[in-house]
Amino acid sequence: MLARIFSCAVIGLDGVIVEVEVDTGQGLPGMTIVGLPDAAIQESRERVQAAVKNAGIPYPRKRIIVNLAPAAVRKEGPAYDLPIAVGVLVYADYLPQASVEEALVVGELSLDGTVRHTRGVLPMAATARKFGFKRIIVPEVDAPEAALIPGLEVIPVASLAGLYNHLTGRKVIPAYVPVESQEPPVMTRTDFSEIKGQEHVKRAMEVAAAGGHNILLSGSPGSGKTLLARALPGILPEMSIDEALDVTRIYSVADQLPPETPLIRQRPFRSPHHTISHAGLVGGGNWPHPGEISLAHRGVLFLDEFPEFGTRVLEVLRQPIEDKIVTISRAQGSLTFPANFQLVAAMNPCPCGYYGDAVKPCTCSGMIVTKYQKRISGPMLDRIDIHIEVPRVEYEKLSQGRLGETSAAIRMRVELARQKQRERFEGLKDISSNADMHIGEVRKFCILDETGQSLMRTAMNQLQLSARGYHRVLKLGRTIADLAGSDVIQSVHLAEALQYRSRLMLG
Repeated sequence: MLARIFSCAVIGLDGVIVEVEVDTGQGLPGMTIVGLPDAAIQESRERVQAAVKNAGIPYPRKRIIVNLAPAAVRKEGPAYDLPIAVGVLVYADYLPQASVEEALVVGELSLDGTVRHTRGVLPMAATARKFGFKRIIVPEVDAPEAALIPGLEVIPVASLAGLYNHLTGRKVIPAYVPVESQEPPVMTRTDFSEIKGQEHVKRAMEVAAAGGHNILLSGSPGSGKTLLARALPGILPEMSIDEALDVTRIYSVADQLPPETPLIRQRPFRSPHHTISHAGLVGGGNWPHPGEISLAHRGVLFLDEFPEFGTRVLEVLRQPIEDKIVTISRAQGSLTFPANFQLVAAMNPCPCGYYGDAVKPCTCSGMIVTKYQKRISGPMLDRIDIHIEVPRVEYEKLSQGRLGETSAAIRMRVELARQKQRERFEGLKDISSNADMHIGEVRKFCILDETGQSLMRTAMNQLQLSARGYHRVLKLGRTIADLAGSDVIQSVHLAEALQYRSRLMLG
């Protein structure tokens, strides 16, 4: 008899229902899989046959045809092993078709019948609920991830034999019950209290955290740029449950979800090496997968040694910084991944690293310094809200035992500022912080008084600000006002915002 089992394909970050049809054909015993499968699915023939045999179930000695519909959707990965095996058992009358009604089945099989971990379970579970499935059958290790989607019965399966006994009623597998988890502690790589000196840089980092602004740290080697960047996650606000599910979905599809962590509650911190390719940074491949900027969604993307990144790599960042998404186009179609990250870049002012240093002289010529700094284009610099110089730390500050202000204390101020922003942007889609504002929101929420307008007019002429730079200064001023608890952008807030504009390029 014709068997029909429902499974799911993941295209980008979204699921597509796949119907696995199993029927008999003419010819010698064997299995043929059609429906645009990749090599891993073609290899399911051997895995399914061995798994069924080792589960103690006779494998039908017939010609079997497996169709994965719709045929126009490309399927990849071994997640179809379990639905194909169940389809074979239903086709051979070992299982009733009714036993898998209203169920979505996913899972990879070992030769001994063990059901292995499958990537992308979270979007698959979301798709199952969206299309009205009552339950989802998943590998036992992936059950906590699938259970993040409410209103769906999750059946955790350890082996094909266990699923066979469950579907025949011999030994029912109880539905997975999620365990109430405690709120995770804030993980900080470095506490701000441990960073000696650099008070003005810490202030800039606080402003960046409060508004979600991009920041560029420039200074001599060993001045603390990397340390400051790694301390930033410790002062960022907690993710909401929607943000956590958004991030978890990306990591599930990328198969980078940490073990024993079904839901990511810490903001991501990604720090790719400067040798990364543009496809590795923004995503890509024949089967497009999320890149580093999508893995940094709702978190921090730290680019150390900023000018050492390839020119093409840096330029592909320009559009995602503006649009908060990245679209990857291939001949088969286009996929869109979220990329709402906070960029933190660090660089030396010159190849030797000591241009402008107060103690150690620079050995680079003016032409070499200019050429080095011009590796970062003007349009790229214009998209970075805060430019701050990180000077070397004096011995007196390094040797003193007194600790500075803790990350927890700074984080409280950041949380208060973010709360003001959430109230301000309530009801507005895709805007959660000041850095996300579009021109319409800037015009509405960043009104200047006469003194502020006069100051801005002078700054536009002296700093030669572009229209983008003008709006970014206003967003920055709005954040500084939020930190100060002010409903109005005052001149002092605007003046601080203007201090953070680029003075790096020599011209």
